[in-house]
Amino acid sequence: MQELDNKKTIDLLNAIMEFELAGVVRYTHYSLMVTGPYRIPIVDFFKAQAGESLLHAQQVGEILTGMDGHPSLKIAPIEESYKHKVKDILEESLSHEYKALELYKKFLHTVENASIYLEEFARNMIGQEEMHNLELKKMLRDFS
Repeated sequence: MQELDNKKTIDLLNAIMEFELAGVVRYTHYSLMVTGPYRIPIVDFFKAQAGESLLHAQQVGEILTGMDGHPSLKIAPIEESYKHKVKDILEESLSHEYKALELYKKFLHTVENASIYLEEFARNMIGQEEMHNLELKKMLRDFS
């Protein structure tokens, strides 16, 4: 086992927490902007995504404070495209999920061989983000 780089780990956890909290805002916004005949199931999907982002931020925050880190009060920047067709929202969601996946992969790389718990947490989150990517790709399939 190698030694855990606490500062780098805490910094990454804060970045992930900020990104997940931005996801809460992003997905809540999307749930409010959906119109059309498929509105209800898509709104439910985005509300669930917002709830999951909040849960992820809370889980990351618990680890961060457990490591004597201080959770950020910021959220990651969110661009407003002003495009609210379902296809546009799903594409933006997929882009957001790709970025989340990259953050968790970076986190895994940082904690690998230094903490089994953090490694397993990272792998679990990567798995969840990969599933989100697959779901969004399937939802976008009818638009191509």
